[in-house]
Order: sequence, then C-alpha cells, then structure tokens
Amino acid sequence: MKPPKLLEVLGNARLSAAILAARAAQYASRLTGRGGGSTVPGVIARRVDPEALAKVSARLPRGAVALTGTNGKTTTTRMVGRIFDAAGLRAVNNSTGANLVTGVTAAVVADAEISGRPRAGIGLFEVDEANVPRVAAEARLSTLAVLNLFRDQLDRYGELAYTGKIIASAFDDLPEGGSVVLNADDPLVASLGRRSGRARPVYFGVDEPALDTGELQHVADSKDCPVCGTPLDYELVYMGHVGTYRCQNCDFDRPGLSYRASKVKMDGPRGTDFLLETPAGSRDIRLDLPGLYNVYNALAAAAVAGESGVGVEEIARGIEGFGGAFGRVERIQAGDREVFLLLIKNPVGFNEILRTFVAATSETAGAENVLIAINDRDADGRDVSWLWDVDFEMLSEARPEDGRPFSVSGIRAGDMAVRLKYADLPVGEVIEDRKQAIKQAIQATPPGETLYVLPTYTAMLEIRQTLSELGYTHPFWED
Repeated sequence: MKPPKLLEVLGNARLSAAILAARAAQYASRLTGRGGGSTVPGVIARRVDPEALAKVSARLPRGAVALTGTNGKTTTTRMVGRIFDAAGLRAVNNSTGANLVTGVTAAVVADAEISGRPRAGIGLFEVDEANVPRVAAEARLSTLAVLNLFRDQLDRYGELAYTGKIIASAFDDLPEGGSVVLNADDPLVASLGRRSGRARPVYFGVDEPALDTGELQHVADSKDCPVCGTPLDYELVYMGHVGTYRCQNCDFDRPGLSYRASKVKMDGPRGTDFLLETPAGSRDIRLDLPGLYNVYNALAAAAVAGESGVGVEEIARGIEGFGGAFGRVERIQAGDREVFLLLIKNPVGFNEILRTFVAATSETAGAENVLIAINDRDADGRDVSWLWDVDFEMLSEARPEDGRPFSVSGIRAGDMAVRLKYADLPVGEVIEDRKQAIKQAIQATPPGETLYVLPTYTAMLEIRQTLSELGYTHPFWED
C-alpha cells in the first residue's frame, strides 16, 4: 500500500471516529437534559479530527453558504432553509443558532454518514461575526452574506469598523465566481464590497420613501463615510444608520440593488406586504413576520437563495411559508392565550420592535400585555447600559394612559424597571426568576389576547424551556 493511500485511509478512519464520538455526545446531552447537543458534539468532533468540518464540507455537492451580521442571522438562515426546501434542495443547517465554528461542525457531522459522506446537497450556516474567517477557511463557502452591522455587545466585539475588517478578511477564501451578498442600505456593510476579492459583490436593499423616519436616530452607528470619514448625506433613513446615502467628499454612495423590496406595507404585528424584485423576476410577497427588519431578512434570504441558483417562484414560496425562528419571532399558543417571543439584542433592534408595537396600538391593543426579560450573561453581553439608548418614549406616547403595566424579569430586571419608569411607562411586579415571571404573565393576560415577551438571548432560552415544560411547545432541537 502506497503511503498516500494509507494516509487517506487513516484520515477517513479519524473522521468516522469523530462522527461517532459527536453522536454519542449529542445523545448524552439530550438524555441528561443539558441541552440539544448543538455545540458539544462539534467540540468533541474537532478534538478527534480537527479537519472534520473541512472534510465533510468538501463532499457537499453544491458547496456551502453562510450568513453573518449583528441582527437576524438565525431568522434569515432558517428562511433560506425554507426556500431550499421549496426548491427540493436538502441543506445541512446549524438551525439552533449555535453559530461558532463548533456549532457549524456539530451540524455537519450530525448530517453525515459514518463514512463522512453528507446526506445534504448544500451547507447552510449561520456564523458569528468573529468566527467568519475560521468557518470560511474550512467550510468551502460559495456565498457569504452580511446582513447588517450594529453596535452590539461591545464587551465582545469592539468597534464596528473592526468587526467589518474581521468579516472582510474571509472574502479571500471564497472562490472565483462566488458571491458576497451585502446590505446596500448599511454603509459599513456596503463598503465591504470594495474588498470582495475574487468573489462578486451582490447588493440588496429597500426602496420605499414612505418608510423614511426623517432623521438619524441617536443610536445610529455608521453616520460617517467608511471610505474617507466625512459625515454621510442621507436622503432616506429607515432605521438606525440604515437608509439611502452618499458621501459628498468622495465617490462612495449606496450601491445599485440586485435584490430590492418596494411597495412595502406594514401590518403591525401581523406581518408585511412588499414587492420583491430579483434578477430573475418580481413577485408580490406576504411575509407573516412583523417589522421592517424582517423585510431586510427576507431580502437577504432571497439574495442568498438566488445566488445559489434557486428561482424566484421557489424563493417566494419559501418566504411566504416561513413562520419564524424559535424565540426570535415565534408565536406559541398557550391555552386560550398566545405568547409572542421577540428576541432583543441591541438598541436598533429593540427600537424596531417598539415601532411595530406603535403601529399596532393605532389599531389594536397589541402591546397591552408585555414581559421584558433582561439577562447579562456572556451570551447576552455583560454591559446593559444600551437600555438607555432604546427609545421607550415612543411607546409611552402611543400607549393609553390607563394601559396595563409592563412585567419585568431577568437578572437585570431592576435596571429595566428603572429605565421604564424614566420613560413614564407603568411597571408592575419585578420578578427576577424567568420561570415564575412567564407563568404569572400568562395568567395575567386575558383569554384570547397576546402576551408579548421581549427577552435577551439567555432569558429567551429559559422562558422557552418553561413553555416547553408547560406543554405549550417543544424543545428547540425538535424544530
């Protein structure tokens, strides 16, 4: 036997051992109730075979695509998965939101046969911003999408320009003819197209003047030209620093759009209608998710799918059949009441959720029953001073004076209660324990009405676990 052949046999044996070890770890994790086994199996697999992700990814018939950014990664990745389903394309997906390189590895080895041959036709990965270079180097990406870059967990990531550089450093790992899908309405993200390397920059954005907020919010992050540093001139502002813009000092401006949303009509918490325009054609879309931020998620999903060869009919069918990702935008029936989970992470995302509530309160009592749960664990971000950048005052102005008090919970429930009081919003009982808080909030919600739950990440997991224990939903790994 020649040495190269022997090395190949040994490499395959190591990969098979890694897959078996990962499956044992996943089984043990779920059996002991310590989680869904979405990360630990990847850690184990990489210890047995550090090249496990690269070996399995190389065998995917249609390669892999990945999505990153501050907000919307899980929702958009699952939306792409639904589109791929509509197109008859099986994808391996880290759908639980375990978005470090270990989570991506766990998903890939869970999908593979013992031999290392993947069952899926394409890889579909949500990736944490800081992990993009490692995943791109190993997973053989053909498309990488950057959804947005907002100020988020500065204790982990630092300034946005630095985060952008980290992401752009992965572009050289994309092949000739690959695609870098970028949000044209986010100046910093759009500027990354100048560093796309061999890959082709593809831009998506919104074209709806009626949604102009009139001015940059004080939480806007990228107000200056990312090329020369001059303050940008905005024609339209949609949210935060996202809109249409140009620099008066250099040639940087909003790029032309390949994927566009126009004729956008917001329907409060019930959803959104818009016209989707793609290089392959246009379709009217009914999106059963609220908020402009989900229109951007749908655009990004359409662009990733389109660049993967999926037709506009399948794209439309997948978007319209999508009901949300667990905990991010998820409706759960709790007896004769509904629980609406809306994950919160940073000021811009929180403001957009509140703006959706404002639109709802003009027609319904959609925002009457609200539970806000704030934790400050590592996955949430230790610094909660961002709560003071959220424009709660807009909600105060929209709610009736005799509106029901907000429920607050979480490790930093006291901080949240103080912020609401300064916004002249009524605060009910402060309950730090998330399980007790969700049980009491459901009981306090009148039958037939909706309880809106706005949690940070780890608080969402705790609340959702309680809803599962109460029999209202299933564990997230069974999704």
